[in-house]
Formats: sequence, C-alpha cells, structure tokens
Amino acid sequence: MTAIDRASAQPAAAVAAFDPARATETPEFAHLLAVLKERQDEFEQLRHIPRDVIGLMKKARIFRSATPARFGGDAMAPHHFLKMVDKIGTVDGSAAWVSAFGSANTYTAALPVAAQEIMYATGPDQVFAGGLHPVQKAQRVDGGWNVSGRWKFASGCMGADWIGVGIAAPRPGAAADDTPMVMMAVAPAAEVEIIQSWDVSGMQGTGSFDTTVTDKFYADLWTCERGAPGLIDEPLYRYPAMAYQAQVHAACSLGLARAAIENAKSVSGATKINIGLSRLCERGYYLSGIAQCEAKLRSARAFFYEAAEEAWDSLMAGDPVSLEQNTLLRLSATNAAQVGSEVVQLAWRMAGMGVIAKTNPMQRYLRDVMVVTQHVAVTDLTLEQSGQVLLGMEPPRAFP
Repeated sequence: MTAIDRASAQPAAAVAAFDPARATETPEFAHLLAVLKERQDEFEQLRHIPRDVIGLMKKARIFRSATPARFGGDAMAPHHFLKMVDKIGTVDGSAAWVSAFGSANTYTAALPVAAQEIMYATGPDQVFAGGLHPVQKAQRVDGGWNVSGRWKFASGCMGADWIGVGIAAPRPGAAADDTPMVMMAVAPAAEVEIIQSWDVSGMQGTGSFDTTVTDKFYADLWTCERGAPGLIDEPLYRYPAMAYQAQVHAACSLGLARAAIENAKSVSGATKINIGLSRLCERGYYLSGIAQCEAKLRSARAFFYEAAEEAWDSLMAGDPVSLEQNTLLRLSATNAAQVGSEVVQLAWRMAGMGVIAKTNPMQRYLRDVMVVTQHVAVTDLTLEQSGQVLLGMEPPRAFP
C-alpha cells in the first residue's frame, strides 16, 4: 500500500464514526422510515409498535440516544435527538411518540449508579417506559418500598426492557400534610403486568396501556425522585429533564404538521368535481393557506430548536441552564405542539373533500396531533406559567 493509499484509508475509518448531527441520514434510519411507512396500519390494529420494529429503532440508535457515554451510549444533545423524532413524525405519529421515549433514559440517570450499571450490563440500547400517574401510595419497608397499584399511559411499554411506576414519598423534613414527593420505581418489564386498555382515536399505535403491580418490593436501589438531575457527570444529565420530556412530545407535532402540509400540496392540481369550479391551486384561499402553513411551521420550529441549542450551548460552556432558558424550553415546546396542531387543521380544511375518507392520511395526522396538545407538558397552563417567569414573578411550584 502506498503512502497515498494509507492516508486515504485513515479518513474512511473516521467517517464511519457516528455523527449525532447526521443521525437522520444513516442507512439504518432510512430503513426504519421505510418500514414505518409500510406497516403503520398494522400499528393501529395492534395498538402498539411491535418488538421487531423497536429493534429497528435500536439499530437506528434511538434508544441509546440518552444512555450515558460511560455505558456505551450516545448521550446525544437534545436538539439532535428531537430532529429524529420530528422526522419520524412525518411518517407515523405513533412511532414518533414511542421513539420520543428514547429520551427517557435521562429519567433513569437519576437512579443510583449501581442500578444503572445493572440496566446497561447487556448493552446501551435499553428501552424505558413508564406511566407514573396516578401516583400511588407505597408502604415503607426495610430497604425499600412495598408497592401496589395501577398506572396509566405507559407509552411503548409493550416494547420496553424496563418499566417505571409512580409512588408518593414524604419530603425529607416536611410536615405530614405537605405535598409528597413523586418517586419513580423501576423494574424489568417482565415484572410488571400490562393491561391492554388503550382504546383511543389518536396515537392508537403507541400502546399507552395501563400497568399494574401487586405487593411488589422495590429496593431503594431502584427508586429516585421523578425528574431529578442525573447522577452521571455528562452534559446531557444537566439538561432539564422535565423540559426535555415536553420537547420530545412537541417534536411529534412538528413532524405531523410537515406531513400534513406535504399532503395538502400533493392534491393542489386535483380535478374539479363541480362544473365551473377551479382546481385547488387556482384558488386564493388555498394558495394563501399553504403559505401560512409553511410560515407558521417554520417559525415554530425555529423557536423550538433555537431554545434547545441555546440551553445546550450553556452546558457546553460550563454554565447551568438558567431559569429563563428552561422556561423558553417549555414555552417553545408548548408553542410547537399548538402551532403544529393549527397547521394540521388548516391543511385539512384546504385539502378538499377527500380528507374525510378513513384511508386518507390526513385522518391520522389530525387525530394524532390533537392528542399531542392534550399532554400535560404542553397544555395552555404552560403559557400562563411561562408568563409568570418572564415577568420576573415567582415561578409556580414544579415549574419549569
């Protein structure tokens, strides 16, 4: 091999290294999108994403995105991961919602490190799901908690390796009647019963079933406060966990909005039904509507990713995410969810009578995006709370 050949061979190995900024450009990610498009009707019928598709998500590095680097994960900057969820949302809303829980390992990063060592002993691609509400009372026993109860909305639990549940615990030093602390108790998925109760109109493929345990012991090793800072000394675990959860759900809305715009554009030259009527692309309201959709979506995306990148830049500079930055993360997520919904509804109205068919993709976009707006992390309450902080008022408890 000549010196030139040896020199050219070196960069080839470097190119093979994973670049988080190009996570949506890998062959594995492209294959995942193709499979999602082909099988989305199956997801609705099953009411969950099957394990073989979860396996493809693992290959596309979705479920190692928030795994600590010390355990072989990517510990990816949120604004890179959010683009993965966003892109999946252009193909299937339920798959995007389930993929969003690739970020959930920022929650489990608050578990004792010894527990995390056990979690990642078989590899970094661990899927965590958890329906933490309604929070259940638990009995304190020697070394841990005895837990019984039933919890809702454990999205992705059918493909999970680990499942968390929510329990109430008194705050250290607090009065007996004070608001309890929400704790997360984690166990292997096989130790938690799944009740297939998910029967909804939107996001049906997410498998957001109920979970239940009876007289189950959770050692202290497997409990932590919900949303507490991670114990791993890596930048991702200093990023606000609650804001990140709001962002990953909002990213689904952005993807669905993009899909709706492209669908509306695809029928622009549809032939007229009634004599004398013009094609859609010849109507002023349609042309203006397409422009409005594009402007609304791009503006919401810009704010959304700008806030995420600014918070990450602070962490990279060695500074904490400030209260204002954290508030903007929450505000931009709520704005993205709501604007995404507005865009889908506008595209629906513009796209003609064909959208009423059950087989029309617009049906699914509309149903799915309306579910996003109902999530507690992106409701109108966030706007009120953000306003308080931006005016310099005392932030509400548990916000941002």
